[in-house]
Amino acid sequence: MTEPTDIALLSQLIEHNQAALLTLYQRYGGLVYSLALRTLHRPGLAEEVTQDVFLKLWQQPERWNPALGQLSSWLLTITRNAAIDRLRREGRHPIDDWQPRDEAEPGPASLDIGDWTDGQLLRDLLQQLPSEQRELIELAFYRGYTHSELAAGLGIPLGTVKTRLRAGMQRLRALWEEATRTIDP
Repeated sequence: MTEPTDIALLSQLIEHNQAALLTLYQRYGGLVYSLALRTLHRPGLAEEVTQDVFLKLWQQPERWNPALGQLSSWLLTITRNAAIDRLRREGRHPIDDWQPRDEAEPGPASLDIGDWTDGQLLRDLLQQLPSEQRELIELAFYRGYTHSELAAGLGIPLGTVKTRLRAGMQRLRALWEEATRTIDP
């Protein structure tokens, strides 16, 4: 028996089918929690954000548009925004307490983003970026810092932050496209 597609499950959610929500939670709950934990660094808050994300999904399943991307990407966007909002409400730790991660330590890409192989690929590609670009990407996307906060916290000009982030994201996209073209000719 094949598993129901995300589209089929969302259709069932619109009808308030609790089994569909449970299936989606089993499918994506770990992914959502992992990103929330990576951003918040507090299991209790990550659990609350995970619950909030699935509550939003339950209340407004029609907000996901399959033509604009995968359900997992949409859920991760909601998770990231919810986690950043929670950081702002709770008061985040200053950038000074942030330490670049040890290469052996699991990074953001090991969070099963998409599927495990995509996550591993992203982790490998991030390592190919210059350290100043990789650091800014990790701080902005996984810790939720704004450009201004990065500039102030790291003591570098705002323009430099924006330039490095843009260049890093452009390089990461080019690396991703090259790698995925090689994998799927």
